[in-house]
Amino acid sequence: MFHVKHRLDSSPASARRHSSTIHTPVEAVDVFAEQLATAERYVLLLATIGIERGLLGPGEIPKIWQRHILNCAVVHPAIPADSTVVDIGSGAGLPGVVLAIARADLAVTLVEPMQRRAEFLREVIADLELPHVSVRRARAEQLAGQLSVDVVTARAVAPLARLSQWALPLLSPGGRLLALKGRSVADEISRAAPALRTMGAVSWRVAEYGSGIVDPPTRVAIVKVGARVGEAVPRRRPKGRR
Repeated sequence: MFHVKHRLDSSPASARRHSSTIHTPVEAVDVFAEQLATAERYVLLLATIGIERGLLGPGEIPKIWQRHILNCAVVHPAIPADSTVVDIGSGAGLPGVVLAIARADLAVTLVEPMQRRAEFLREVIADLELPHVSVRRARAEQLAGQLSVDVVTARAVAPLARLSQWALPLLSPGGRLLALKGRSVADEISRAAPALRTMGAVSWRVAEYGSGIVDPPTRVAIVKVGARVGEAVPRRRPKGRR
């Protein structure tokens, strides 16, 4: 296990071997602006320590910027300013760490049940000096009643119907779930509609982010809750009936 002193040791042979295959795309400059160096440091940590600990496969290195970093970062405009955010099943920090790098105004909690992943996240946060980020080692369903936030994010965690059961109870009234999904997101959100309604969601839709930056654009299922989370929303009686 690596121990944090000041910065994680990402300069062994593995770092030298992999760093030559990682090139910062020009799109990253616009997305991260002044935080680009921090994003580049995070990429290096993923490509070295992250791979050594099995959090990312070696084959992901050449496409790490497009498939993972920018794919997550382009979603940040969907999050209101100064929001509290919980990232469910954060794993290696996607999308939670990426969003925290791009947005210093957010208060981000990374929720991860596996000890080795939670430890990696804590070390990364210390290394990147992200004081607005914390880690909770727990399952999301264990935190209902303990956390109440503006936004919940998740990437490749579970089908939307199941994810909503974990995520929506963590939202404050009027909050939203941002679930980063693949090409079948429209079908998935349609199938999840009954569960979303039962959990107190008042609207759900699919949005795309990052056109011209990532190809394909990142697809996100956006689910908003009403004033009372976790209670079924009554169906409206059709006009003309009593």
